[in-house]
Formats: sequence, structure tokens, C-alpha cells
Amino acid sequence: MRERFADFTRRQTLAGLGGVSTLALLPACARGQAGLANAPIAALEPDAALDSIAYRMLAHEPGRATGLGVDTGEYAAWRSTFGTPGEEGRSDYASTLKELVAEAGAYPKDGLTSDQQIGFEVVETAFTRALEGMAMPYGDVAVGSWRNAPYVVIQNVGGYIDLPRFFGSSQPLKTAEDIGPYMDRLAEVPAILDGELDRIRSAHGMGVVPPSFLLDKAIAQMEASLGQAKDGYAGPLSASGISGADRAATQAERIVAGGIVPALERQLAELKRQRVDAKDNAGMWAQPMGEEYYAWAVRASTTTTLTPDEIHRQGLAELEELHGRMDPILREIGYTNGSVGERMQALSRDPRYQFSEGDPGRKEIFAFIDERLEWIKAQMPRAFNRLVDPPLEVRRLPLAEEPGAPGAYGGAGSKDGSIPGRFWINLRTTDLHRKYDLADLTFHESIPGHVWEGEFSNRLPLIRSILAFNAFSEGWALYAEQLADELGAYDEFKVGRLGYLQSLAFRACRLVVDTGLHSKRWTREQGRQFFVERNGSKAEEVASEVDRYCSWPGQACGYKIGHSEIVRQRARAQAELGGAYDFKAFNTAVILGGNAPLNVVEHTVSRYIANAKG
Repeated sequence: MRERFADFTRRQTLAGLGGVSTLALLPACARGQAGLANAPIAALEPDAALDSIAYRMLAHEPGRATGLGVDTGEYAAWRSTFGTPGEEGRSDYASTLKELVAEAGAYPKDGLTSDQQIGFEVVETAFTRALEGMAMPYGDVAVGSWRNAPYVVIQNVGGYIDLPRFFGSSQPLKTAEDIGPYMDRLAEVPAILDGELDRIRSAHGMGVVPPSFLLDKAIAQMEASLGQAKDGYAGPLSASGISGADRAATQAERIVAGGIVPALERQLAELKRQRVDAKDNAGMWAQPMGEEYYAWAVRASTTTTLTPDEIHRQGLAELEELHGRMDPILREIGYTNGSVGERMQALSRDPRYQFSEGDPGRKEIFAFIDERLEWIKAQMPRAFNRLVDPPLEVRRLPLAEEPGAPGAYGGAGSKDGSIPGRFWINLRTTDLHRKYDLADLTFHESIPGHVWEGEFSNRLPLIRSILAFNAFSEGWALYAEQLADELGAYDEFKVGRLGYLQSLAFRACRLVVDTGLHSKRWTREQGRQFFVERNGSKAEEVASEVDRYCSWPGQACGYKIGHSEIVRQRARAQAELGGAYDFKAFNTAVILGGNAPLNVVEHTVSRYIANAKG
């Protein structure tokens, strides 16, 4: 969520650019709203009450409604705006969240189904945590999502990254009727960017300045985005082939030249000014209220009450255990000298496991991913009692995003199926990937990881599709890696199992490094070297990883905390059920329980155990 916008309306933009759109709509929250988006929940049946909560939330985030595919019917006007701008919009959103927390807490719980009970628990947890973050004097709060960020614009945060991707992959462009909403939203972009500029300056006034090395990356990326702005915003229109789109693309180019590019240039100038004041301190400890911010960010990411010290110790212990599993495999394949990390570095230099350089290697990577996807899809009946067939695209990350992005990420498509699930792969260099670790990455991001899990979540009530919890999302994706191993992905390729175990160890390292940076005053270089020396991680990969932790404090802690909890709950089910435990039934119960805080996942497993006992 972009929490503050400049006092610059879409109508003003249109006037200044000659009225490029034929559609003039008020922001979503200012319209007279009917139906569930304006309904108090007390008098509604449980499912309708949960839907009302969802639509009342989405009224403040209409872009999110588009991504979910629910901006239709009486909500179709949402497709033409990003929402109410300015402090009014931010204040309205917080007020709505407070109302919804109170109403959800007071809603009668007697007689609710387990799914309904979980729905209300999820709402209270997500909105309460978001309100805690919105009470902080700076930073972006992702309501019911994962990207909480203290810096509003940085190497992997900001409209200069998010908005071109949104217009290129989420904003509908299928018929001539889609052009008007596209243009309306496009005309709002300068106001969004200037709103970010206000917030950057406001935070600077509080003494919040991003680390120098993050600003260097952001400045370089923003300079690149300026050169790509026309293609990023007008290109989707030109490529659509829709009648009238060429004329609209010409108008879009005017918005880019007269509004978007100047707004980006203003942001760039401010980042360069702040670079003069910036220091190399990597962690939140160096920022005003940094300890408080990090404590909140860790709670939001893990959905636990674990302290940074407890997480740090858990990471060290789990890393030791995982390296104990890797050591005998390394010895078996002839790597006997040095620490596990040193031997994994040697393995990464083995040309047998490297992809070719440049475009030939990129083609090899796509072919490798396609083959692994075909294999894992065929295994799903062995792991689940209920199956889905998610639409899935494998895409290269946009070039402007690659320098500051992780090796890959993925997620489900829209709730209505119109937008497929996507596995985004970073191919700035093929050296980011190896043949022994790319399969594991594929399972994590797509099937049975993020795309698979998201397809199940899309079948739950709308509010459950909206509210995602980092510890479950990423914990499940790591558990998906484990499932692939258990289904035989590496039975004939032991080096691939090393890649899988190194992946888990990598997430254990994240617990250590994230808390080290933000709580123990580690430097950026300390964080990088811990990965390389202790885990044998590729230096090219961890350079962006560590920088990501600096701009998304706490987010990296959700992965292994979530995975370890799912595995712990499976062990509990096995111990309590004995011979009645069923592998497929357990997996199905957890994924049908949906994306939820870890304490709610425990409740889901308890119900599975009770049902299995009869």
C-alpha cells in the first residue's frame, strides 16, 4: 500500500495534458458504494460478513481488487483508479481497519464452521498487525501481505518498479472497453509518484535516510527506468492489438512525457540529495525508532512472538543440523576437504552444473524449468487428496528490476483465473543458477509451492485470498521443496538433493543474517560473508539478498520459521496418530486450511488429528 499521495488529482492531470481520457471517475472511497463494500457485518450471515470485510478493505486498494479479478459488476469502477489519495485516504483506511477489527472480534462465533472461525481469526490478526505498523511514523505497511518497508522508494520498493509491472501484467487490456480504465489509472501515476516524494522528504526530516549502498542501487535503477518509461506505460497498449489502442498509446506517451517522467526526475533528484547524507549502516538499529520498527516487522513476518535473539539462535542451530545432513552426501560424491560451505563453493564452480552464458544459457534455464514442472505435476496425486491445475507462466523479470531483485519469485494468479500464476526468474546473469539448485527453486516458486498454494487460497472466501501471511506462504513453499524431495525428485540425482538442503540451510542463514543486520549491528559485508563462508552460497546471489534484507527488515525470517513450524506440526500428527497418520491427508488438511498465522495452522492440524482419530 502506498500510504500517502500528493495533493494532485487525476482530474488535474487530465486538464494539464489536454483531457486524454474519456472516463472521469472519483476515487474509490469517495464514490457512493453499494453492496458488501458498505455493509456492516453484525447483521450478516458468517460468509456474507467475511465477504463484506473483504470488500470494505478493497475499497481502499482497488488495484488489489484488479489483481484478484473481483473489480467487476458493481465494483467495475474500481478498475479505473488506484484509490483515494493523500492523508485522507491513509486515515480512512486506518479507520476502516479499526472498525473491522472491532466488528470481527464482536461477531458471534457460536456455530461457525472451522473455515469461518479461521476467517475471523485471520482478519483480527492481519488488521491488528497492520494498524501497529501504520502507527509507525514512517514506512510502507502491506495490509495482509508481506512487503513491509521502512523506505518508501529504494532498490526494490516504489512506484517506479511496481507501476510498470502492474500495467504490463495486471491491468486488463483485452477489449476496447478496457482502454478507458487503463488511461484513467495511468493519469494517476504522477500523483502517486509525487506522493512518494513527499514521504521520502518527510522521513528524511525525521532523520531516516536509507543506507548509501541501497541508494546507489535505487538511483541507478531509477535512471534506467526513466529510459524505459515510454515502453513500460504505453507499450502494453501498443502490444494489445485492440481497436483504438494505438491512439490511446499516443496519448499515453504524452502522459509519460508530461507527467510521469518529470515525477520520476523529481524522485531521482531527491534520492541524490539524500545520498550526500547517507551512511553505510545496514540495519534498522541505526534509524530513529529502529528497534521498535524491527520488533514489529519480525512479529508481522513470523506471526509469532519470537524475539530477534531467539530467532538468531534458532537459525544457528538449524544451520548446524542441515550441514550435518549435507556432509555425507558431499563426501560420497568426492568433496571431502574443508567445511560444508567451502565444499559447496567448490561444487558451484564445477562446469558440469553451470548453465551456458548469455541467451543460450537463458534458453537452457527455461527448458530445465519446463521439464521439472512436467515431472512435479505428475507427482501431485501421490501427495494430495485434492488436486488443482493452476494456470502458470514462467517469465523473465523485467530488465530494470533484475539488479535489485532476488533470484526468483512466484505467486498465484487472480481469483477469477483471468491472470495466471507466474514464476518470475531473474536472468541478469545465468551464473545466478545451477543445475543442482534450479529444480528446487522451481518447486518453491510454482508447484507445489507458491502457485499451487495460491490456487487453493483462491478457492477460499475472498478475504482469505486477500490476506496472506509471510510465515505460512514461505514456510509452505519450503515445505513444498521437502515434498518434492520426498516424492523422489533427487533419488537419481544426489547433487540435486544437496541443492535442496543448501536451500533450507540458506533460509536458516537468513534467520541469522536478518537479525544480525538489524539487531546485532552487523555490516553488510558481514551478512554477505556469513552466507558465502558458512553455507557456500554464490556471492553474486547473496549480494542482492543481503541488500533486500536491509530494505525489507524481518521478511527473511518468515521462511524457515514457517517451514519449521509446519514440520513440527507434522511430527505432532505422526506421534499422536501412529498408524492412522496419512501423508496425503495431512498435506491436504494444511493446504485446505489456507494461508493463516502459525497459531491458526496449529488449530488446523489439531482438527485433522481429531478427525483422523474418529
